Amino acid sequence: MSEYYYSAGEEAIAEKKSSGKIEKGLKRLLIIAGVIFAAQFVWLFGISPFIPFTTIVVHGFDESTRRQIISLSGIDENSSFFSTNVRAMQDSLSAHILVESAVVTKRFPDKLSIFLTPREAAAVTLATIDSKQVLLFIDKQGVFFKTGEAGTFIQNDIELPVISGIENPVLNMQLPAALVPLMENLSDIAASSPELLSAISEIRIERKAWEGYELVLFPVHSSIRVRVENNLTEDVLRYALLILNVFESEMQKPYEIDFRSGMGSYKL
Repeated sequence: MSEYYYSAGEEAIAEKKSSGKIEKGLKRLLIIAGVIFAAQFVWLFGISPFIPFTTIVVHGFDESTRRQIISLSGIDENSSFFSTNVRAMQDSLSAHILVESAVVTKRFPDKLSIFLTPREAAAVTLATIDSKQVLLFIDKQGVFFKTGEAGTFIQNDIELPVISGIENPVLNMQLPAALVPLMENLSDIAASSPELLSAISEIRIERKAWEGYELVLFPVHSSIRVRVENNLTEDVLRYALLILNVFESEMQKPYEIDFRSGMGSYKL
């Protein structure tokens, strides 16, 4: 009997020693894991946000223009996740005359993405700058955003309409709010039916006696001009060109067709 109790006591002592070793091992593992976790935490949130961006991706514009625009954004080799103000950068980039809109995102811890939407010309107008006649390109928001040599009327394989009657156009100027819908309509027509715009050589803006504007269209292949309200849509333009074709076959052609009332009247 005594031998049995003695053996059981030894076994209990051995088990106690074994469990003690396991507890010590677990404590060591927990300490090591805690140290590693703390080091990662310090790296992720205390060090890496201050490290300069390793990846900067820019979408929009060609390489040379992209570099020029980015130089105005304030980004340099020391810019980091923590030091970069996304809202301020977007405002700075959007203020550039060639940029219609800008979206900036940063991904923790070291990636920056910049999405730039360039302005697209909806029309052109002639201007005199430094005693030289040049073209001013107008976007769908009515902004005069870049210059070009006279005679360059084509962009993205689309012949841009020429706008006249604008008083003293200059770079970075914007059309009156009442004329912005005209630019939007011209952009839509160019996208859906560019052949209609190519049939018009000039669109002259004329101020009404009291308030608002009206438009005078000069067709490419006709001496008859067309007067419309400031609501030049694809349907209006298509209808006006159709009526022009009818009058072209007449012996006595009218000087002008007036569509301001919605129905064509004409002057001989």
